[in-house]
Amino acid sequence: MFLLHEYDIFWTFLIISSVIPILAFLISGILAPISEGPEKLSSYESGIEPMGDAWVQFRIRYYMFALVFVVFDVETVFLYPWAMSFDVLGVSVFIEALIFVLIPIVGPVYAWRKGALEWS
Repeated sequence: MFLLHEYDIFWTFLIISSVIPILAFLISGILAPISEGPEKLSSYESGIEPMGDAWVQFRIRYYMFALVFVVFDVETVFLYPWAMSFDVLGVSVFIEALIFVLIPIVGPVYAWRKGALEWS
């Protein structure tokens, strides 16, 4: 028989962690002052009057560098358990980890050779 009382702490934590953000948004929505006008609708840039349009197109290369960083950052997280149990797992897992590291390296090398990572 499945006993639900064993999970009382989990359900309590889940309910409290769900109610606190909802209450925070509700209270801030009720207590926040509402003031609309031209000052409220203008963009603020360190006290200087904004110049030009607020919509600026970024080049795709910024996103390429961000994605390369995220790929290698996530890869590092996945390599940590392998590193901690390397002595137990053996050589076959080392080869798998090596392949796992080499696959994401091939993508940026290919993009670099094609000129996708050039700033100019």
